[in-house]
Amino acid sequence: MSKLLEGKTALVQGIANKWSLAYAIAQAFSREGARLALTYLGERQKEAIESLAQDLSVDRIFPCDVTKDEDLAKLSESVGGLGRPLDAVIHSLAFANREDLSGAFLDTSRGGFLLAQEVSAYSLVAVARAVAPHMSGGGSITTLTYLGSTRVIPHYNVMGVAKAALEASVRYLASDLGPPAIRVNAISAGPVNTASARAIKDFSGVLEMVAKHTPLRRNTDPAEVADAAVFLASALGRGVTGNVLFVDSGMQIMGM
Repeated sequence: MSKLLEGKTALVQGIANKWSLAYAIAQAFSREGARLALTYLGERQKEAIESLAQDLSVDRIFPCDVTKDEDLAKLSESVGGLGRPLDAVIHSLAFANREDLSGAFLDTSRGGFLLAQEVSAYSLVAVARAVAPHMSGGGSITTLTYLGSTRVIPHYNVMGVAKAALEASVRYLASDLGPPAIRVNAISAGPVNTASARAIKDFSGVLEMVAKHTPLRRNTDPAEVADAAVFLASALGRGVTGNVLFVDSGMQIMGM
């Protein structure tokens, strides 16, 4: 790479630890010359992110609970306080109750369904609304999705439905935000052994199956997802919006 994001400012949401896809993306953005702002949820996560930020080109770290309108308003204010336009946003936020991932989708509770939708899908809409006024030069908003949005993946359940809503939101946001030259896309990553993925029952079995059946006969490397995010945030991706970019070793083309 050759400093594809030199001079750009990016907001990265969703880093939980060094295994997070959001962390891999933050590393790639730093490598390519971007200055970063990060968000965290709660004091415990703040300590972890402050530690990880030492190895990244981070200017600011903000608190943000995307289920609270006041936090989203503060996020908009904080981004505006950076003193320069925002060029890229990484939205890597998702959550569902563990019990709604372990049984049958039929048994999903009303509260569990709404929670998964709020955190995993609506939050993209809310974040886009908060940051768009500060993307005066246009830019890129990228979220993370998964194949379970369009295919039944055992034990993915309510999260698959939330990801389907997320992908539809990408398309509608791309239409709304196209005139100010803000592009909105999703990366559909193959299964990666992150902390959140381990909440899915029998996840190790999913990794084994994917490694045997993808065209590339291997699982997804987080660095591959990160490089795709760099592409979408850079001038190389300037004509791409409203799309789902698969970075999954080709799993999405396989029938079984």
